[in-house]
Amino acid sequence: MINVIIAEDDYRVAGIHEEFLIKMTGLHVVGKALTGKETLQLIREKTVDLVLLDIYMPDKLGTNLIRDIRNVNPNIDIIMISAATDKQIVEDAIRGGVFDYIIKPVKMDRFMETIEKYKQTKRRLDASSEVDQSFLDDYFGHASLENPNVKKTPKGIDPLTLNKIQEILPKLNGGITAEEMGMEVGVSRTTARRYLEYLISVGTCIAELEYGIVGRPERRYHMASKTS
Repeated sequence: MINVIIAEDDYRVAGIHEEFLIKMTGLHVVGKALTGKETLQLIREKTVDLVLLDIYMPDKLGTNLIRDIRNVNPNIDIIMISAATDKQIVEDAIRGGVFDYIIKPVKMDRFMETIEKYKQTKRRLDASSEVDQSFLDDYFGHASLENPNVKKTPKGIDPLTLNKIQEILPKLNGGITAEEMGMEVGVSRTTARRYLEYLISVGTCIAELEYGIVGRPERRYHMASKTS
């Protein structure tokens, strides 16, 4: 379980981010802070893995708060979520070692993809005493240099999420809907459908219409047959 603190001075925005996290598995919000002081207090009192941090906190800039967080617990990861687009602020956040930087207003798909990537990255790091170049290439966004035939995924298709979906599909005898896949992977229905439709476009997956008793027909996705 990944323990998360939401450091956001607008309680309504913090509530929205918490709702996003509730839709995903393996995450637990251990606290919400409206100020930098409250953020540091929570970090001292709770077991925390990840902080979702705003820049414009009422008592301290989030970029300055990064150093204070590291002093209390150097092992905490930070994802910056802010409306700040000033070049200097963004540079300071990057140099502070944030995992990602999301600009407000936050789109749920973008938010959930970042959290899913963080989950998978943390899982891979926790499971190994050493890392290889492929892990580092994935982390830093480099295409594989070992095999020039490896295709790049298009914009909006994260390789880690795609691999997870490709691992799930072969295990399903009756196929799966986009909504069900979203719940399995921890992303929204819209995001899951985008990945599944991409797999159809590359011939890995097929879709069939399933007609229920009421309502519109629903697309159910299956692995494509190797002979088809």
